[in-house]
Amino acid sequence: MRRMSSVRKILKTIDSISEMSGAVGKWAALLLVLVGTWETVSRHFFDAPTIWAYDTLCMTGGVIYMLGASYDYLYDAHTRVDVFYSMLSPRWKALMNVVCSIFLFFPLMTVMFWLACTWALKAWKINEVMFNSFWYPPAAPYRTLFAVGLLLLILQGVANFIRDLYFVVRGEKLD
Repeated sequence: MRRMSSVRKILKTIDSISEMSGAVGKWAALLLVLVGTWETVSRHFFDAPTIWAYDTLCMTGGVIYMLGASYDYLYDAHTRVDVFYSMLSPRWKALMNVVCSIFLFFPLMTVMFWLACTWALKAWKINEVMFNSFWYPPAAPYRTLFAVGLLLLILQGVANFIRDLYFVVRGEKLD
């Protein structure tokens, strides 16, 4: 019983981290709107485009996507090819989630996380800059945030996997 209490606490902690990650992503969405508005007004009304807005918009979009991924996964709001899944009972859905997590989600996310970490470390090591424009912003913080977003998604995946596996085995929800 004590062990289940510890597991529930760990799962709630992971959920809280995903909530915070989603909140940061929401603020990044506001930044995206503000920068996009600034660039549009500057370019079209004052004929004074910026050199930094495009890169900022691209990086902010990536931040929203990566930090929002664990939040979406927490609330089962991610995109799913739903041909048969919606017709399954809750227990079969949980089994499908467990099987797909083992064979698809975790292998793919592990490889992506490893590559993202390698990419981020290299960016820090060589002081990489983004050279899509003449602004040349540093690439390392963005690449690091990408790796962090994947780590958070994997953590939420572990939490969801534990909940689904428990439901398949016991027939009751863990929370």
